Amino acid sequence: MRPSPPPVAAGDQLRLPGGQPYRETQRGPGSTFSTVPDSKPQGVAANLAWWDEAAPIHAASEFYDLEGFRVGRDDIRPFELTELGDVSGSDLLHLQCHLGTDTLSWARHGARVVGLDFSSNSIDAATQLAEDCDLAAEFVCADVYDAPDALGHRRFDIVYTGIGALGWLPDLQGWARVVAELLRPGGVLYLVEIHPVVYGVLDDGRTLVHDIFQAEYVPLDHPGGTYAVPDANLRNTITYERAHGLGEVVTAALEAGLAVELLHEQSYTSAPWPWTVRGEDGFFRLPPQWPRYPLTYSLRARKAS
Repeated sequence: MRPSPPPVAAGDQLRLPGGQPYRETQRGPGSTFSTVPDSKPQGVAANLAWWDEAAPIHAASEFYDLEGFRVGRDDIRPFELTELGDVSGSDLLHLQCHLGTDTLSWARHGARVVGLDFSSNSIDAATQLAEDCDLAAEFVCADVYDAPDALGHRRFDIVYTGIGALGWLPDLQGWARVVAELLRPGGVLYLVEIHPVVYGVLDDGRTLVHDIFQAEYVPLDHPGGTYAVPDANLRNTITYERAHGLGEVVTAALEAGLAVELLHEQSYTSAPWPWTVRGEDGFFRLPPQWPRYPLTYSLRARKAS
């Protein structure tokens, strides 16, 4: 979950970690996108620096409210329980787990859980949270594309990924192949994500100002804080992100050999976008009288038995 970063001020030059400037490359008449040489490795390094710095800030934030989680809060959304069903006794791997609140929520529902994230500070926080909650969980520090090797080529009944994960990935096809390799025969991928329409209208919830189709993996500048702590003062402000369309997600799963069983869209989210309204159930929805569009989506896809 992230707000749209403010644009770089006129006359300022966006620079990457180490001071390297990015260059503008023409994409078509009247449009440009930002790129750097060897952007994928640079993007991974920039994102890792951002998440490692953000993790302890998030762990202490009201947004994540880890004290509330310690006393029993369940971070799994109701539709997830319906769509995934009983996870008791299942081996569940959570990719890009960050602080582990979703991972450990699945543990409270009876799954044997492993969380994986490339940020060592996130993994440290998640491991401490599991200890505080007296929950059995394993947390592994590795890049998502290296997950099979990092996990010793173990297989899982469920590979799960939650809100705000896919937008950080440059290669969705490679991600889907990793997921397929991690699943046992008959196992399922279950993901819950921010709807791509939301990425397009992040600024005010009504005006399409960001690409949501054929979007590029580009550097963004986040002066100031994070989505969870907007007033934090981060040293690392550059991240690489992109929106993935629903067609791209479905196609990646199919090309990896997974059979898509459901694709659902939801009207509510746990992400507090500034133009949403919080309901009595604690979830956020579009204001009354606004045109309706989905805020989240979920997908379940199964590996052949």
